[in-house]
Amino acid sequence: MAHAQFNSLAQATLKRRSFLGAGAIGLGALGMWPEIQTFAADVNDFVTGPPVKDIPPVQVSKHVWMIYAPDGFPTPENRGMMSNVTFVVTSAGVVVLDSGSSLQIGQMAIRMIKKVTPLPVIAVFNSHFHGDHWLGNHAFAEAYGAQLPIYALAKTIETIKGMEGNTWRLLMERWTNQSSAGTKTVAPNRVVTNGQKLSFGDVDFVMHHYGRAHTDADLSVQVVQDKVTCIGDIAMSNRIANIDDGSYAGTFKYYKALTDSIGEQIWLPGHGQPAKDLLQTYGEFMAGIWEPCLQAVKDGKSEAEAKAMVLKDPRVQKRAKTMQGFDGNIGKYISLAYLEAEKEAF
Repeated sequence: MAHAQFNSLAQATLKRRSFLGAGAIGLGALGMWPEIQTFAADVNDFVTGPPVKDIPPVQVSKHVWMIYAPDGFPTPENRGMMSNVTFVVTSAGVVVLDSGSSLQIGQMAIRMIKKVTPLPVIAVFNSHFHGDHWLGNHAFAEAYGAQLPIYALAKTIETIKGMEGNTWRLLMERWTNQSSAGTKTVAPNRVVTNGQKLSFGDVDFVMHHYGRAHTDADLSVQVVQDKVTCIGDIAMSNRIANIDDGSYAGTFKYYKALTDSIGEQIWLPGHGQPAKDLLQTYGEFMAGIWEPCLQAVKDGKSEAEAKAMVLKDPRVQKRAKTMQGFDGNIGKYISLAYLEAEKEAF
């Protein structure tokens, strides 16, 4: 609803109320009831964005369920539903791994959880500080109390509590044409560290963090009994990842450390479908960007020459036509790879 329409409707209602006077308010309100109902609905939509349509959860393993986001980027049409919301049903309650991009998405996730189990949500984990993975915290804190444990790495908590947290909220509203309006910034309230083990009922969770990859605060959460590990955005099945806060070289180191630590898993990403070979397939694509840039720097070639080498690399060409966001982002991420390669080479 536009600001002008909102103000006009509000003023008209106030004028009508003033005209009726205190003595006629009961009869006047009765006559105005359809208009009041419409006004109330419009005001609510203005203050809080509309609900997000239900997406039935898919069972990944014995305890793990995923609410899949088919789109890799936020739009007014998908209302910000761009990243997966994963939940784990334990004997003690439900553990949520990334809460979504908005209050409305978090509310949708709660509806879907209730279709699977009557158990309450007892904990939430946020994989990193990009807003599409934690803005849904608001819904869970609202539904289950402000003291609901929300876990993250210390750097994630610090960043969300700083200016970047509110910036993400505002950006999501802009990208979705205000569909996520009403979402509040709710930061995690529990710090976790690499190697820490937490148990909820019959399921154990182990925390993993091996330096800068997608960001410098990427938490991977291992669901031990199911051999499923939720990896946030360190790898994606069919979306070119934002590497602005990350590192190509660090990503490969993270992959090695993670696989050396826990072996074969179903890798469940924040964007895309889970797979046992996800780190391998996405790692090949990333290497198709990184290795030509590193070689170009070593050979004294320009960034433009490095870009041509990347675009000819078969590992990149194989994904170019089908990967979400490829055309709009590949140039930028080649530039970032080239800049990092210059630092790495010298």
